[in-house]
Amino acid sequence: MFTDMVGSTASAQEDEAMALRVRRQQQKLVRPFFASHQGREVKSMGDGFLVEFDSALQGVQCAVEIQRMLHEHNLSARDASKIRLRIGIHLGDVVHEGDDVVGDSVNIASRIEALADPGGICITDPVFGQVRNKIPNSLEKLEPKTLKNVRFPIDIYRVVLPWDSRESHPGPTGIAVLPFTNISPDSKDEYFADGLTEELITVLSQLRDLRVISRTSVMQFKATTKAVSQIGTELGVSSVLEGSVRKAGNRLRITAQLIDARSDRHLWAKTFDRELDDVFAVQAEIARQVAGALEVELRAAEGAALSTRPVVRPDSYVAYLKGRTLMHQQNDPSYRAAKEQFDLAISLDPKNAAAYSGLSDLIRLHGRFSLGMSAKEAEENGLRFAERALELDPNLAEAHASTAATHWLNYDFVEGEKEFKRALALNPSYSQAHHWYAELLSWQTRTDEALAEWALADASDPLSPFNLSHHAQLLVWLGRYDEALAKIRKLGELQPESVEYHYRLATYYRVHGEIDSARAEFTRLQALEEEPAEKRVRRAEYYAIAGEKEKCRALLREEESSPDPDHGMGPWALAWIYAALGDLDDCFRWLDKAVAAHSVGFHYLRFDPIFEFVRKDPRFAAVLAKANLT
Repeated sequence: MFTDMVGSTASAQEDEAMALRVRRQQQKLVRPFFASHQGREVKSMGDGFLVEFDSALQGVQCAVEIQRMLHEHNLSARDASKIRLRIGIHLGDVVHEGDDVVGDSVNIASRIEALADPGGICITDPVFGQVRNKIPNSLEKLEPKTLKNVRFPIDIYRVVLPWDSRESHPGPTGIAVLPFTNISPDSKDEYFADGLTEELITVLSQLRDLRVISRTSVMQFKATTKAVSQIGTELGVSSVLEGSVRKAGNRLRITAQLIDARSDRHLWAKTFDRELDDVFAVQAEIARQVAGALEVELRAAEGAALSTRPVVRPDSYVAYLKGRTLMHQQNDPSYRAAKEQFDLAISLDPKNAAAYSGLSDLIRLHGRFSLGMSAKEAEENGLRFAERALELDPNLAEAHASTAATHWLNYDFVEGEKEFKRALALNPSYSQAHHWYAELLSWQTRTDEALAEWALADASDPLSPFNLSHHAQLLVWLGRYDEALAKIRKLGELQPESVEYHYRLATYYRVHGEIDSARAEFTRLQALEEEPAEKRVRRAEYYAIAGEKEKCRALLREEESSPDPDHGMGPWALAWIYAALGDLDDCFRWLDKAVAAHSVGFHYLRFDPIFEFVRKDPRFAAVLAKANLT
């Protein structure tokens, strides 16, 4: 990577003292980003840097974050204090000569940097091949250029940044499907409108050139009075699809309209009067017409996928939609009711692949606690139903992701990764799959790849508390505190009284060294938790963090002697708390049990400072080996 500060020579001629201050400020602001992305500063050259990275992805992520930080800095800076960098990145071999690097690759990178706009980033074709589909930014190919002292032609791309107003190809178009309004005679048919919204999101996500916002984010705008332009800004999309559903018996009337979020101009609208049996055809037709209105290329394979989706019995489809809607209500009674609906859907039509996939997700995520299954039963049934879904519909992205998650949690990382990649090839906007895949990668300490998946998860579901929470957690552990705190604050805006928000805030304070604030958050958590076992976990965490070790140990002894272990803290929570106390023997005793129960959060184990001394213990390698990690 080469960086160069724009206009520094002219500034020095006008006010040398001011130019020197700005140069020093630039160095102070930029240097920390190199280290946080495992970059090695080879040398500084007045107002620029030459930096070497272990991977192209690390270099591009570093460059994007530098330009984001400087963009925000410049918004409030006086003109003389604004800092604009050009950044160029190339991938190739170099020769190390002492502390310096030389070679053709260094020369190419320096030439590429000069082609970037002020505040912009240019990359070469080898870098493009490494990072495409791994960062949320689109990449625009530039007109062919002749580079000085570079013998062979080379393709060059610019990284399109969110604030870039230059006219260019916009890359993948962003669209949000707002919750369709239920205008059916029976208000109980609300589930059908919500379910159809989710189905349309799934169908549109099959179009590779269309970035589709996930359900979690769009459902926050149900019955909203916000203008389309404001919704587009909040979700980062250029267009919005909205509409209504009227269901009367077996008859459907679906009205849909596509709106340009920037101009509030209607791009397309249509009303479909059909039988319930034709609902899949309607969804495919809406997808085709939306693609046409947005001038998105509909590839042959995508068109075929829309046309060949397996059709199921209408009553089975209705039961499946009810199950999906109930699942999103996130409480034990709704999970049990969702299982009844998925079971009903399958009994009505044993070829309903989506119902098997929904049942797989429900059992794997909630079977143990909400449905009364053992951990082993939940894992086995989750995998069995996901595999059955794939037998019925090999192109069902959700089923591939469900299968992947089951393999991953069973410590089969090779099969898990293969299935995640298959799911995302079928549905690049599937935020949940990006999220799970990011966690698999973080278990393996492949942090740059994990952060790239988190960025894609955020792009597809920008208002997801689930994504914000877990992404922030990894950023805290990596010491990227400002980025982490920004996500935690956004989580707090969405769910100010949630356990998730206060737990992430407690973790931030703990890792950041603000122990008094961390204790206050753990106290708050004890009040927010509803389950008795979880309240005891938070109390033990409070004692451990506050340094009240004897109180904590007394609570743990009481916990371990409980005659009802199924309602206890669980082996993973006990291992974490013993690690916080520094009691390594007890920590490893419970870690072994947690690994056997498949309940270890390995990203905590690999990154959380609580486990620093555990990681240094010779027994740590054996724990990893039991889970096929190194």
